[in-house]
Amino acid sequence: MRAKESIYQRLEDMGIGYELSEHPPVYTVEEMEKLEIDKLGVIVKNLFLRDGKGKRHFLVLIHQDKKVDLKILQAKLGSRGLRFASAERLEKYLGLEKGAVSPFGLLNDKDHMVEVVLDDDLHNFSRLGVHPNDNTATVWISPLDLKRVILEEGYVITYLRL
Repeated sequence: MRAKESIYQRLEDMGIGYELSEHPPVYTVEEMEKLEIDKLGVIVKNLFLRDGKGKRHFLVLIHQDKKVDLKILQAKLGSRGLRFASAERLEKYLGLEKGAVSPFGLLNDKDHMVEVVLDDDLHNFSRLGVHPNDNTATVWISPLDLKRVILEEGYVITYLRL
């Protein structure tokens, strides 16, 4: 099974309803906005970060319009030298390619090496759009169902106001 089909199957196995938007490959929220994909709900911006020593990795999920000050975020996380992780680390830890970063990549992190950080504001919306580990589609899912997927994989979620 290809990556996105396995995500759809996982959601169906969990009894989670979702809607699907197929589209040309997109690499940024801005590209999604140009295609008006964001008219269906709030797009989740996914930041894959690492600390200065490369020992801690974070998947930060925020509202599409937000910008994050990495110095403030690292203080909140008790980390140092926070920066964007390389494409090689993205592949190693989440099994994903640049442009397809998604919370569903956590399903590939069998050793739970990635820490999950969720923007508190995402709970205020009825539908969130995330890639199904492939940037040619967007899955629309409720915040509670997204949280359920992450928690059922055995992750602890850090909630922050970002």
